[in-house]
Amino acid sequence: MNLKPSILTLSLALAASAFAASNVPVYLDETRPLEERVEDALSRMTLREKVAMCHAEGKFASPGVARLGIPDLWMSDGPHGVRAEINWNDWGYSGRTNDSITAFPALTALAATWNPELSFNYGNAIAEEALYREKDVMLGPGVNIYRTPLNGRNFEYMGEDPYLAGELVVPYIKGMQQNGVAACVKHYALNNQEKWRGHIDVNLSDRALNEIYLPAFKRAIIDGGSWSIMGAYNKVRGQHACHNELLLNKILKDDWKFDGVVITDWGGAHDTREAALYGLDLEMGSYTNGLTSESAFTTDNYYLANPYLNMLEKGEVPMSTLDDKVRRLLRLNFRTAMNRQKPFGSVATPEHYAVAEEIGNEAIVLIKNNPVTKKGSPLLPIQADKYKSILVVGDNATRNLMAGGGSSELKPKDIVTPLDGLKAIYGDKIEYAQGYTAGRPMYGHADVIPQATVDSLRAQAVAMAKDAGLVVFIGGLNKNHFQDCEGGDRLEYGLPFGQPELINELQAVNPNIVVVLLTGNAVEMPWASKVPAIVEGWYLGSMAGKSIASVLSGKINPSGKLPFSIPARLEDNAAHHFGEISYPGDSIRQEYLEDILVGYRWHDSKKIPALYPFGHGLSYTTFQYGKPTASAKTISANESLTISIPVKNTGNMEGKETVQLYIGDDNASVLRPVKELKNFHKINLTPGAEEIVTFTVKPDDLKFYDDKTSSWKAEPGKFKAYIGSSSTDIRATVPFELK
Repeated sequence: MNLKPSILTLSLALAASAFAASNVPVYLDETRPLEERVEDALSRMTLREKVAMCHAEGKFASPGVARLGIPDLWMSDGPHGVRAEINWNDWGYSGRTNDSITAFPALTALAATWNPELSFNYGNAIAEEALYREKDVMLGPGVNIYRTPLNGRNFEYMGEDPYLAGELVVPYIKGMQQNGVAACVKHYALNNQEKWRGHIDVNLSDRALNEIYLPAFKRAIIDGGSWSIMGAYNKVRGQHACHNELLLNKILKDDWKFDGVVITDWGGAHDTREAALYGLDLEMGSYTNGLTSESAFTTDNYYLANPYLNMLEKGEVPMSTLDDKVRRLLRLNFRTAMNRQKPFGSVATPEHYAVAEEIGNEAIVLIKNNPVTKKGSPLLPIQADKYKSILVVGDNATRNLMAGGGSSELKPKDIVTPLDGLKAIYGDKIEYAQGYTAGRPMYGHADVIPQATVDSLRAQAVAMAKDAGLVVFIGGLNKNHFQDCEGGDRLEYGLPFGQPELINELQAVNPNIVVVLLTGNAVEMPWASKVPAIVEGWYLGSMAGKSIASVLSGKINPSGKLPFSIPARLEDNAAHHFGEISYPGDSIRQEYLEDILVGYRWHDSKKIPALYPFGHGLSYTTFQYGKPTASAKTISANESLTISIPVKNTGNMEGKETVQLYIGDDNASVLRPVKELKNFHKINLTPGAEEIVTFTVKPDDLKFYDDKTSSWKAEPGKFKAYIGSSSTDIRATVPFELK
């Protein structure tokens, strides 16, 4: 077993101390209160040892104090699995044969489950794999708000609604950190695009900041207790987010009382004085683009290395800035690397595959499911005895969707592709045609596909579709550059590689067609009215093919709900409505002119219907909502309101339904959305079964952020509680009044 040298040093120190327990230093004694251990270790450190702790020593490691037996901190990219080993100080993979792992579904897929219990299992399973790989900090999860469908990194985040993201990030963190592995919530804050991410200066109202873009981070810190957080690349109101006085000092550390470590994104630091004073604790990966580029500078040249040491020695920044950083780093170390109570971990186990598969099962969204003819039944689930052959078409049916994507790229031990999964159920009935090609996984530019190749693949697929009983098209995006990939935003809203034309031609020769989209983003669907069935299958990781086949076959009843709106046109999205200054900005500055009206809030308020709304997702069964009851018609400012509604499975198949509660303020003196998500419950019902779903409307659910007083405020007046199956499929409305 290969032990890290610093861990071996610690083990020897602890063994020697066993001879005389009374002589064990306080910082090594896990029975002592954490803060006592921190202060004791801090008092024993030299100035140089303290400064060394504040910056990297390799691509994914930062120093401990070998002299004191304090081990290094080892990190790994996430948030969908533990990344393969990177070389010590360049971005090349080390070529190990023992770093294959379980690839879990992308976080957009997790968000689509609307299931906090699965989120806890997700965090726990990744932490177990991180432990096996001797990682102390996992760089994830991400909770940046889905503002535009062009953001190349949306697949790493949890959708457009801050309440949904907050409900899911908390159990993820708790599941992870119960194992002694730190979550590092990212990217704090307002990293809502990849284009010009290193310098774009985001400007927005205090209301939008506090109501839309900060709540999920706040939940991660206050309710989730995250031990670390990663700063964003972009600027916010003129200062880089990784050393930002407002975000880090005032909000994170003063208002939220965060006691953990602020870590830069790789290359996110830009100034020694700001890094010293404005909340940064650990500088990683400076002088690179955080993805591919290198520099001749060493870690001693980092902003928080020798330049910081020089400023401290000259008295140009107070020594208290250093001690605060080191306290936080020691606290993190004692919680993770020096935690002798944590388990050993495991990797790519049947239990982890089961977690990945269950998340995939509940993530898949049945967007549309119509009959091909007026008298027919819905096309899905696929009944094997109805078709002599089933033609699977599409590059994504066989593609490794864990390759590419940037820092979230994974090296899975096992992959079940969609084609594999369908063959396992339907056997020899399955035929395959590639239909289109997306090229190699690439950074920095897109692969160029010869037109002759495009034409040949399309012609073959269309010819085979004429004779097939059913066509299952499996396409979408992938992790190539300019798609769902770090470092660059999408260049178009539509599907790439000629997929729209291919779908139209397939449908023209065979109306029995199911379109399965594997994406982390919304896509334009001008062909939607022509195809009877559409499924959003996301990036589901190692067990993707099993989940997709289970849902298409009816073995699993789909229960996913969209975590973002799918606009019919790109200009129907709020960020794109106001022109380039709103997205992507003028290359220097950007204004969030849609303010608080993000996603469904925009579609509702501006009466611009989404093609498929937030919260939408069909089932193979049907659910009937009964008449709601409320505990009162009028409440005071410090009272809660209880609302109950019966929900019954009126179909013939067991299924899960996510019952959603939205609140609208009818009499606000300021702009407020028509309604906002404030609660949800996911229930499982057998045919004929009924359950009473109960919601508690709390006083905080009625408040908006008053930027005049910098406080949260609920105004007396009339409100409505909307209960439904999506943000537009409202089944019951309960009016009430706040006095």
